[in-house]
Amino acid sequence: MFQTVADIALVMTFLGVAAHWVMVPTGGPRNVVQGGVHVFSLLLIEQRSSILGVLKKLAYLVALICFLVLAITGFWPLLVRGEHISGYLMMIHATFAPVFALCLAVLALTWAGANRFAADDAPWVQRLLRRTTRLHVATEDKPGRCAVLWYKATFWLLMFLALPLILSIVISMFHILGTSWQHFTMAIHRWTGLVFAVVAILHTYLAIRVRMTPAA
Repeated sequence: MFQTVADIALVMTFLGVAAHWVMVPTGGPRNVVQGGVHVFSLLLIEQRSSILGVLKKLAYLVALICFLVLAITGFWPLLVRGEHISGYLMMIHATFAPVFALCLAVLALTWAGANRFAADDAPWVQRLLRRTTRLHVATEDKPGRCAVLWYKATFWLLMFLALPLILSIVISMFHILGTSWQHFTMAIHRWTGLVFAVVAILHTYLAIRVRMTPAA
């Protein structure tokens, strides 16, 4: 069951991202070459970046690399060969997992402020509160940037999903809960990992769109 659901979820995610990219242009680079160069430039560390800025970008890049390695080693044997992870893939997966967890902790601490929700992320919420309540809520006439709102939402969703993703595999390493609970925690890790992968793909795509979309 998991293999079928995972195949459908990942394929639909990539198709949805591709369709949205084509149907909703960013207003940035107009061809694939310019877009590819621009996306690659987003991964580079600016020379004027502060120490904190360098740390944040490095943590993001390392987390991105670890995510790719963990996704390939975790999903490849199950989705392609129909087998559970084992052998060298398990060793690679277990090696990159703690590094990924550490990077997520750094990102949660350093990116929390930049990803806090602001009133101008969704002006329609301000207008709704003003119409339905007696609160004196200041409204913005300019349209909100939907990509920014969803970018922040997916960031916090990733931070939330990281807790059961990490704790489930840690708990499964202890035998105090019994074999049945070990299978249960492994199932939690597997399903949470699938949701985490889908949200991570969407978050990365939204991060690219936010950086490529000209400011209003």
